[in-house]
Amino acid sequence: MEWQDEGAVLGVRPHGESAAIVELFTARHGRHLGVVRGGAGRRLAPVLQPGTQLAVRWKARLEDHIGAFTVEPVRSRAAHVMGDARALAGLNAVTALLAFALPERAPHPGLYARTVTLLDLLGHAEAWPLAYLRWELALLDEMGFGLDLSRCAVTGERDDLVHVSPKTGRAVSAAGAGEWADRLLPLPPCLLGQGPVRAHEIAEGLHTTGHFLEKWLAPAMGEKPLPGARARLVGMLGRDG
Repeated sequence: MEWQDEGAVLGVRPHGESAAIVELFTARHGRHLGVVRGGAGRRLAPVLQPGTQLAVRWKARLEDHIGAFTVEPVRSRAAHVMGDARALAGLNAVTALLAFALPERAPHPGLYARTVTLLDLLGHAEAWPLAYLRWELALLDEMGFGLDLSRCAVTGERDDLVHVSPKTGRAVSAAGAGEWADRLLPLPPCLLGQGPVRAHEIAEGLHTTGHFLEKWLAPAMGEKPLPGARARLVGMLGRDG
């Protein structure tokens, strides 16, 4: 068995004396693991960092074997994030959530394209927090837990949508919320693609997506807790708001 693809590194762990097991999110083969010979050595270890884009060839005797990767660096993203604690936290949250949520070897081309775009934005401080928030929304949708923010669940109207039902994931307008408003989640305009984005809206949006990541996605993963990397990022971005 053999194939070639491109992907971003999600994680690396030692394997034997000098090899490493590398976890990638690839364009056509989804989340995939493989052994990189010499991956823990001086030449390859600096390359095999989370977020690095690689061209890879995977080979195994049988399809269900872990197999081996040969890798060539395409793009390093370390320079974009190492001097920026927020961007580094963003990178860690993205890679941790993908490793947490994605089934192994199942392709997700749409999410992959969004992920590559987001990783490339991490060097642009003004752009990536909103891109990250919308990426979490896309992750929920890709995993089968998409929110319906198109119209009010109560009135059917498309205007003045300001809440999300924590039970159904559907939008609710100010008029539709009535006396239940304080029990609903916030729906900031930036999640609807509206208006200039303010820092506090990012924090509100992450509160909402976080609710569904925790209450819907995590139980489907076997009750594993969400990765701590996400909480650390949310804490940083919340201080900005």
